[in-house]
Amino acid sequence: MVFPFDGLGDYQLVFKAEHEMFRKAVREFVEKEIRPLSQQIDETDEVPKPLLEKMAQQGFFGLHLSEEYGGQGGDTIMTVILSEEIARVSPAVTVVMGTNDLFSIPVLIYGNEEQKKKYLPPLAKGEKFGAFAATEPCCGSDVAGFQTKAEKKGNKWVINGRKMFISNADLADYLIVFARTSPPPDRKRRWMGLTAFIVEKNTPGLSLGMKVHKMGLRGSHTWEVILDNVEVPDENRVGMEGMGFLIAMETFDRTRIGVAAQGLGMAQAAYEAAFTYVHQRKAFELPLASFEAVEFSLVNMLSELMAARYLTYLAAYLADQNRPEFTFAASLAKFYATEAAEKIISDAINLHGGVGITTEVGLEKLARDAKITQIYEGANNIQRLVAYRQLVRILRNKGVLGGESTGEM
Repeated sequence: MVFPFDGLGDYQLVFKAEHEMFRKAVREFVEKEIRPLSQQIDETDEVPKPLLEKMAQQGFFGLHLSEEYGGQGGDTIMTVILSEEIARVSPAVTVVMGTNDLFSIPVLIYGNEEQKKKYLPPLAKGEKFGAFAATEPCCGSDVAGFQTKAEKKGNKWVINGRKMFISNADLADYLIVFARTSPPPDRKRRWMGLTAFIVEKNTPGLSLGMKVHKMGLRGSHTWEVILDNVEVPDENRVGMEGMGFLIAMETFDRTRIGVAAQGLGMAQAAYEAAFTYVHQRKAFELPLASFEAVEFSLVNMLSELMAARYLTYLAAYLADQNRPEFTFAASLAKFYATEAAEKIISDAINLHGGVGITTEVGLEKLARDAKITQIYEGANNIQRLVAYRQLVRILRNKGVLGGESTGEM
């Protein structure tokens, strides 16, 4: 009954009064400051700088960072609330904000104190932006296959390679770059030998290649990043040499909860639009909502939405409790919520009929945006693999597999 957890209490969600207060404050900001710009952001492929400045004033960029590093000291649940509420109106703005987390989380977990004090406060205040340069033209989901290399010369590293699909690369002042510093010992341990480095924007040899023109999430820019004999001091190395793969994986374990929240916000927006429309629109002199087929569709959409919400917030709650199960819950939430979003948006378009495909309604934009969330930060089929393997690893540690069982199945 409780497998893969230990008891019924592991399925609980606990929200505090400050969570609801925060949600209402974010909703008010989003409706006032972001919604009026949503269509403009998509059409111009730009998030206005004044909007980013207003978000910084609200403390959104440093929500998950402690006050020691200029942040708000918020938990993972608050981060999910923020992402969901913004994604209801402009998923691209969520990406611009969330990409900062891809930089700050590895620095926060694996960086030394000097790195934390130098790089995290400017990000928390919205004065600087970060990016995460991992994906390469050869390799997306196959992190262990990265070909960018870093060679140590004295107390410096010289990095050469190309990165692709790097969000915020044009906006970023700092990038965390993953490069191979030693060959893997054998094929089974291909993941070994990668190292993470902080590369600052104006470092000689660092440049942007082509801009990637996407079907959705317009406003969040994606670029090729070129590293041509880029020199960085050893003090810019994040974590121990050879730990890059583990750093990347732990970062994704945490940030993919935010991607699930993006899908959740888009699904919520589509459902709200459909529910309102079918109660206003009439056919054969009756509201659309009075037809059984429409009612069935709305209920099916709602069940998907509520299941996605539970998985997403459960992953966040487990992460806040430092439970190891949060890793497979995060992968479950990521693929389930983003796929639920695509289905709910498609059903919402169908319920709108002809007007559903117009740009004015905004559902077609959500459809374009939702598809991308199924691909980045770990394509959804990869998340299925990750979820299963993380689950098996946890069960083995508990003794449920590969030893004496200590849990229920």
